[in-house]
Amino acid sequence: FTFSIRLEDLRLKLENEGLVNISYVVVNHQGTQSQRKFHLLKESVSDYITVYQQDEQQADVWTTLNGNKDDFLIYDRCGRLVYHLGLPYSFLSFQYVEESIKIAYCENKCGNCSYTEPDIDVICENITKKADEKLAEIEPNPAGQHSHHHHPHRHRHHH
Repeated sequence: FTFSIRLEDLRLKLENEGLVNISYVVVNHQGTQSQRKFHLLKESVSDYITVYQQDEQQADVWTTLNGNKDDFLIYDRCGRLVYHLGLPYSFLSFQYVEESIKIAYCENKCGNCSYTEPDIDVICENITKKADEKLAEIEPNPAGQHSHHHHPHRHRHHH
């Protein structure tokens, strides 16, 4: 249940950075073994993370979503799939999930939106500023040379 502890830590970190009103849902596997451990999984996360138990008789959620057990599907505030991260990109020890959530949260693709938080511009500016500062710390800047940042390429998977 290390996953659930890391997910809760990520939820708290993002909330402390001002990213609020994000819904987190863990989909439990349909298998008998997973169903027996459902209560343990549910107890390992806070009330802010929903744990969904699939019924054995229903169509598998992961099959329906073209995903696998350890995938992260990240939707924007309008319900559009923005990122679909599979292993190893879904390991919470890496930054991919966190960065994908931040991008989905901060991008304003469809203009003004009733779901947008009032202070989102300030929050997202701070996130971008912190990311730029981190890059500046790790990027070598030889004396007398102009500094410019290279942002990692972001992979988008639209379905």
